[in-house]
Amino acid sequence: MSDLATTTSSDLDAEMDRYRVELTGYCYRMLGSAFDAEDAVQDTYIRAWRSHEKFEGRSSLRSWLYRIATNVCLDLLNAGNKRARPMDLTAPQHQSSAVLNQRPEVTWLEPVPDGRVLPQTADPAEMALAKESVRLAFVAALQHLPAKQRAVLILREVLAWKADEVAQLLDTTVASVNSALQRARATLAGQRVRASESADPLDAEQTKLLEQYLAAFESYDITRLTTLLHEDAVLSMPPFDLWLQGKADIAAWHLNQGIGCKGSRLIPTTANGMPAFGQYRPREDGRPGHTPWALQVLEVSDGRIVGLNAFLDTARWFPLFGLPEQLDESYEVQQGA
Repeated sequence: MSDLATTTSSDLDAEMDRYRVELTGYCYRMLGSAFDAEDAVQDTYIRAWRSHEKFEGRSSLRSWLYRIATNVCLDLLNAGNKRARPMDLTAPQHQSSAVLNQRPEVTWLEPVPDGRVLPQTADPAEMALAKESVRLAFVAALQHLPAKQRAVLILREVLAWKADEVAQLLDTTVASVNSALQRARATLAGQRVRASESADPLDAEQTKLLEQYLAAFESYDITRLTTLLHEDAVLSMPPFDLWLQGKADIAAWHLNQGIGCKGSRLIPTTANGMPAFGQYRPREDGRPGHTPWALQVLEVSDGRIVGLNAFLDTARWFPLFGLPEQLDESYEVQQGA
C-alpha cells in the first residue's frame, strides 16, 4: 500500500513537504529558474491536493509527486520557456569595442541558492553529483534538449531512476526512454560542458583561491586578480548579452567600463553548488556605505577561475540569497576593526 493511501488530509502537507527541496531541484534543472521552479512545485502541490482522494495507491507519494511535477514543467516548456546564457546568444566581444546591450526578450538562466535545491545527504558521492547537476554550465546545456529528453536525462542520470520507472512516469515504453536518453547524451556531449568545482566542502587550495580573489577584488588590484584567472576565463553580466573571454579583455574591462566596481565589498555565499559573492559598490552620493550591484557566481577548475558570472538584477537575487539590502557604516567599521 502506498504512503499516500494511508495519509489523511490533515497531514498531507507535512508528507509532501518532505520532498519540497528535491522537487524544487528537479524543477530547477528542468526550467533553469529558481522562481519558476518554486512556482512549479507549488502548482504540483495544488494539483496533488485536488486529486489525492482519487489516487489509487499504485506508486509511492514521491513517484506520484514527480509525475505531477514533470507534467507541470512540460507544460511550461511547451509554452516556449527556454532559458539562455550570454554565451548561447553571441560571440565574445573585445573590451575596446564592448557594448552593454540588454535583451528584454531573452529569458535568462537564473542562479539558485544551494539550500533551495540540494537535499542534505550524508553520502559525499551523492552530494557531489547533486552539485554537479545544478551547475550553471550543466543547467544551461540542458536547455538545448527537447523537454521530454530533458526529463529523461535528469531522472535517469541525476536522480538514478530505473528506465521502467521513467517509462511509467512518462506513459511511454522502456525502449523510448532509452532512445531519448541516448539522444540527450549525444546532444550534451556536443555542448562540451566545462568542468567546475563545487563550493562545499572547500579544500585548502580552493579556500586560498577564494581568499585571494576576495582580497584582490576589494583592493581592486586587477593585476593580482588576473593571475587567478584561467587563460580563457569568461566574464558575463546578465541581463546584458555581453561576454568577454580571456585575461586581457577581462582585466581591461575592470579598468575601463567596469571601473565603478573599484572600492566594492564582497559577502561570500554559494549558488548552484559553486562559490559566490554578493557584490556591493560604493554609494554614488559619496556617503559611507555600499549598495548592491551584482551576485557573482564563480566557476573554478584546476586551481583557477574559469567563469565570472555577474547577475546584475540584485533586487531579484539578494533577497533570495539572504544578502543584506545595503552595507552601512557599521559594516565598514566592523570590517576595519
